[in-house]
Amino acid sequence: MSRKPHYSRRDFLKTAGAAAATLPALSAVGFAQSPAPSQRINVGIIGCGGIARSHLGALLDLGDSHGVRVQAVCDVFETRARAFQDWIWRVGGNARYHADYRDLLAEPDLDYVVIATPEHWHSRQALDALDAGLHVYCEKPITWSVGQAHQVLDKVRETGLKLQVGVQGMSDDSYASANRAIREGKLGPVVEAQIDYVRNHPLDLGPWRTGVDPGLAKPEDLDWEAWLGPAPSVPWSAQRFFEWRNYRDYSGGIATDLFIHRLTRILKACDLTYPVRAVGMGGIYLWEDGRDLPDNLEILLEYPAVEGVTPGMTVHVLGTMANAHRNDHVIRGQAATLRFTPDGWEILDQESGEVVETHVKTGGEDIGLHHQNLIAAIRDGEELKCPAELGVYGQTAVDGANRSWFEKRMMSWDDSSMSWG
Repeated sequence: MSRKPHYSRRDFLKTAGAAAATLPALSAVGFAQSPAPSQRINVGIIGCGGIARSHLGALLDLGDSHGVRVQAVCDVFETRARAFQDWIWRVGGNARYHADYRDLLAEPDLDYVVIATPEHWHSRQALDALDAGLHVYCEKPITWSVGQAHQVLDKVRETGLKLQVGVQGMSDDSYASANRAIREGKLGPVVEAQIDYVRNHPLDLGPWRTGVDPGLAKPEDLDWEAWLGPAPSVPWSAQRFFEWRNYRDYSGGIATDLFIHRLTRILKACDLTYPVRAVGMGGIYLWEDGRDLPDNLEILLEYPAVEGVTPGMTVHVLGTMANAHRNDHVIRGQAATLRFTPDGWEILDQESGEVVETHVKTGGEDIGLHHQNLIAAIRDGEELKCPAELGVYGQTAVDGANRSWFEKRMMSWDDSSMSWG
């Protein structure tokens, strides 16, 4: 499926395009049942680590049914990318390898790219992809900082291209249907919501630790400086590379890796955008192992009135990595409470506590469904499940909470400057 010529591919294509044109053509083996070539969706994957394996598996599963082919892969660690190439070859495809993501973006017939790199790279790669005329599936969070998030949102609006944020839970219809129930007045005015993301890690191996030997030498085919990119330059560290979610230079930890999944559900259900205030509390309580992000975190967010939903409300998110006992995921109104369940949701009457309505979900928290939605958006203009705007609202909240934790103060959102103060 050729990309629309509605946006310039800019200067880097002038230099990278010639090199891309010399690469071997893709094999057609394994795509006999796909739509005609003009209707195929060609995908490039940037970053070939853990979550990218899930993306590759989902995309290969969509090959025949949705006319998808993974045409190119990129990683600064060549061994990882070559493993992806081998996987694609084994199922009848043929993907080209690039060490530099800009060379991948220069390929002439891509439709969209998957950005599955550490968070500190998201904004630069998303902006470059959009400048290259490509649609984007960007893993959560949309960016590393609030300022970056608004730059990406501006670029999406400027180009008219699609950007799906990888909060796959939005492919579960529970939250859109909850929004309809709330707007129909079934809860009364909404005043509070709570949700959590809890895990129980062993004392000898804390969250996001893999057990990698800190003294492990850098692999010869890994470009460490390229991996660092916009982050501060530091000597090679096996722990920073393999366990990057523990370090503020590359991640927001619990808030950006886990809370973003849960919080976005509440934002969708209650039509919330930018919070008024944010507080993040917690600490490095159990795993003082060199990490600089908390191993236990709670955040409290205050949101302004939303007509037809709330006169103003708070959202509480709990995230302990040391105890897996869960809190209910609920939205509280003056007349009733909506409680999310594994099957969808139920509404509990405020007076009797009885279940007065239930919803059985369709869809689910599924990478394949999320890709199908993006493909339908590209082909047919279907509404995205987690568009850039929703990604920005979620990133703003978790960024405020992290800033609060680091600065040990309440953060206030300034609409005029679109920043935390």
